[in-house]
Amino acid sequence: MNQTLTQTLDIATIRQDFPMLSKTVNGHPLVYLDNAATTHKPNSVIDRINQFYREEYATVRRGVYTTSAKATQAFDMVRSQVAQFLNAASADTIIFTKGTTESINLVAACFRSTLQPGDEIIISAIEHHANIVPWQQTGARLRVIPVNDQGELILEAYKKLLSDKTKLVAVNHVSNALGTVNPIRKIIELAHQKNIPVLIDGAQSTPHMTVDVKTLDCDFYAFSGHKIYGPTGIGVLYAKPGSLDNMAPYQTGGDMIETVTFEKTTFAKLPHKYEAGTPPIAEVIGLGAALSYIETIGLSAIAAYEHDLLTYATAQLATIEGLRIIGTAKEKASVISFVFDDIHPHDVGTLLDQEGIAVRAGHHCAQPVMERFGVPATTRASFSFYNLTSEVDRMIKGLEKVVELFR
Repeated sequence: MNQTLTQTLDIATIRQDFPMLSKTVNGHPLVYLDNAATTHKPNSVIDRINQFYREEYATVRRGVYTTSAKATQAFDMVRSQVAQFLNAASADTIIFTKGTTESINLVAACFRSTLQPGDEIIISAIEHHANIVPWQQTGARLRVIPVNDQGELILEAYKKLLSDKTKLVAVNHVSNALGTVNPIRKIIELAHQKNIPVLIDGAQSTPHMTVDVKTLDCDFYAFSGHKIYGPTGIGVLYAKPGSLDNMAPYQTGGDMIETVTFEKTTFAKLPHKYEAGTPPIAEVIGLGAALSYIETIGLSAIAAYEHDLLTYATAQLATIEGLRIIGTAKEKASVISFVFDDIHPHDVGTLLDQEGIAVRAGHHCAQPVMERFGVPATTRASFSFYNLTSEVDRMIKGLEKVVELFR
């Protein structure tokens, strides 16, 4: 198990950027393999947020005093940075939210008022709850793209679901439960042939691959800061120009208005129309620092390293008797879900934690996925570019101990 990867990154140096990775848990060095849930933060992000609070903090927009003007400038620069990160046409297409969940809810709330009885929204069988429940609340009928036994969407079935009743397609780019990378370019192309808009849940894709919304031609793209080495409480919704212009705002209040009287209110233009109240200023600044950090490393190098790490981990897990991987798609991001038929995932996760190894155990906010594969839950290991093959080896040894204890 001492095989090493074809090194594309200086992982030892990178790991020094993340203070949490030097911690011990239950007397063991921490092995953090829950990156699909949330990622740790590099010093550059922590320091940037700290600096902003200590030296630069003020509210943004409308302030005429110097610190407010500087804070506004820094805030607006991050919006432009996010637009560049996604290759969006302009900063005005970038709406700041609390996270992917709020971004999806924003679009769902806007569409709700436009729907008629019998209208349909297409999702997939491998969605996170955050890309299921908001659409249920619209009152539309949900049509579900099925998956095969490998966890891949069945495109022929998808084509048959598209109809004049379809008002939106909402699918994830990468499954948080299985790691499947969905063929979203084809999904978008087929929907647009019928003039149907498409929302992509990018919570699991943006940390692992380059996203180009122009090339994808999606109508909406959502992601969260905390999954891409930034702070919690900040998310992004990309909205293609014209996609939200004529819809009512998701929330109302201060700073999203143009004029207010007791008789009538007019709303600001995008993106401010959908950013009611004081925004998460420090979190936006932190997101900018996280994107800068990622860009210094390079998403192509990250993707190559994580792919090799996933391949290595998959091969090592296959050596453990009685372990079954759930989700074996040809195209996967760095997520592996697995089960033992006679050991509950919660027991696996608890025993690995005693060895200092952090994995996720449960349904991963994807209960329909568990139902599709006939399991109550899985153990999930999810990798980042700061993980090592030696950490995979420690997980394997931990799993071997689990097997010994239960058998």
